[in-house]
Amino acid sequence: MKGLNAILEPGMLVSHPGRADWGTGQVQSVIGGRITVNFEHEGKVVIDGTVVELMPVLGSS
Repeated sequence: MKGLNAILEPGMLVSHPGRADWGTGQVQSVIGGRITVNFEHEGKVVIDGTVVELMPVLGSS
């Protein structure tokens, strides 16, 4: 997987760099290069972690 995707684990909050309109997402699973994320405005999406580098959302409570 690319860059920061390697540290992602279930429960972490992320954003998609190309889809800000999806809002913040919570990682549901990371299996191989497939990352399943539940985004607040898009729902459940399976991301190819070898193509898209998700950005961790820091400082949220």
